[in-house]
Amino acid sequence: MQLRLRRATLRGSVEIPGSKSHTIRAVAIAALAEGESCIRQPLDSADARAAFHAYRGLGVEISDEGDRWRVQGRGGCFQAPDDVIDVGNSGTTMRVALGSAALLPEGLAVLTGDAQVRSRPCGPLVQSLNDLGATVCATRGNGCPPLVVEGRIRGGTTTIEAVTSQYLSSLLINCPLAEDDTHIRVPLLNEKPYVGITLDWLDRQGIRLDYADDLSVFHIPGGQTYRPVSRRIPGDFSSATFFLAAGALGDNEVLCKGLDLEDTQGDKVVIDYLRAMGADISVEDEGIRVRAAKLRGCELDLNATPDALPMMAVMGCFAEGETRLVNVPQARLKETDRIAVMCAELAKLGADIEELPDGLIIRESALRPAMVEGHADHRVVMSLAIAGCMLDGETVIEGYEAVNITFPTFFDALAGLGCSGKLVA
Repeated sequence: MQLRLRRATLRGSVEIPGSKSHTIRAVAIAALAEGESCIRQPLDSADARAAFHAYRGLGVEISDEGDRWRVQGRGGCFQAPDDVIDVGNSGTTMRVALGSAALLPEGLAVLTGDAQVRSRPCGPLVQSLNDLGATVCATRGNGCPPLVVEGRIRGGTTTIEAVTSQYLSSLLINCPLAEDDTHIRVPLLNEKPYVGITLDWLDRQGIRLDYADDLSVFHIPGGQTYRPVSRRIPGDFSSATFFLAAGALGDNEVLCKGLDLEDTQGDKVVIDYLRAMGADISVEDEGIRVRAAKLRGCELDLNATPDALPMMAVMGCFAEGETRLVNVPQARLKETDRIAVMCAELAKLGADIEELPDGLIIRESALRPAMVEGHADHRVVMSLAIAGCMLDGETVIEGYEAVNITFPTFFDALAGLGCSGKLVA
C-alpha cells in the first residue's frame, strides 16, 4: 500500500495509543501469573496481537473484550503447542515468549516469525536458556528463528551480552519461576531503560531479585509466583515520538495526549532531544504540546532509545548545522538496519547524510519529494511520512501497511492534524 503526501501544516491533538513494551510485558506476566488478570487499554496492533496469540499457543486462555484483555494465567505451567507459534514481525514477543516456552514441563515448542524476525539474532538468549537447563536450538544453526525449545529451565548461572535489552528482559521475566536461583552476569547491555520497564513490572508483581546499580549482575530467587495483573496500559512514547517531533517543524503545533511522564519508558527522553534541538515544548494538563521553532543540530547519544533514530534523522534534515546520532549500533538489528535504511531513503529526498558504524551524521538539507520505500519497518514509514508533510510536491511512501505493527491509526491521526495525504492500495 502507498501513502501519498503533500505539504501540510499540522495542528491539533493526537491521542497516543498504548505502549507496545508495556502491553507485551503485561500479556507475558499475566500468562505466568496464577489467576485472572485484566489488562486495560492494551495496544491493539500486530506486535501486541503477536504476544496475545503466542501465549494462547502455550495454552493460556486470553479473551478480547475490546478495551480490555482478560488472561487466565497458568502459573508458568504451560502446555506444548498444537502448532508452530508464529510471532509475525514482533522481535519482543519472540524473545520473551522463547523464555516462557523454556518453562514447558513436557513437550516442545517451535517459534518462528516473518522474514525479518527470522533474520534477527537470538543466539545469546538461546545460549543462556541452555545454560539454565533448557534445550533450545536454531533450526538453521545460525542463532535466528525458527527456534525449537524444550524445558524446563532450572536456574543456575549464565553470562549474556545483551546487544538488545530483550534478551535480558526475557530472562528476568521468566527465571523467577525456575526451581532454583538464577545468577546472570551482563557484561554488555544496550537500551537500559527497557530493562527498567521490566524491573518496574517485576516490582509491581511482587517478584524478589537483587541487582547491581549498573545492571551488570542479577540474582533471582527461584520458586516464585506472579500475582495477577490489573493495570491500564499507558501511552507509548516511542509512537508519540513522530508527533512530538512533527510539532517542532514548519508552522506546526501538536498536542500529544495519553502520555505519562512518570512512566518508566525510556523514550520519553525524546522530549529532551527535541528541546536540545530548540523545540518549544510545554507540559500541560491535557498532554505535551510542541510548537514549531528554529531547530539547531546537536549530538545525541541514542543507545537507550534506538527506536528514536528514524525520526531524529528526519529532524536533523531540518536543523541548522550538523546533527550526529551516535552510540546506537543495535539500530542495525531492528526490523531493518535502520542506520543504512534511513541513510538511503533520506538521500532519495535530497538529504546530506552519511552513515557511521554506530549512527548517522545529518546536515541541514533542502529536501525534495520523491518515491521512498518503507522496508516493512513501521518506524521508517512513520518518520518518512512526517518528512513528506513538510515538502512541496508529492512524496510517495511504499509499504505503508507496516504501521499496523505498532500504530494502526497513524494515518487517521495524521489526517486529524490536517494532512491531505491519501492511501492507495
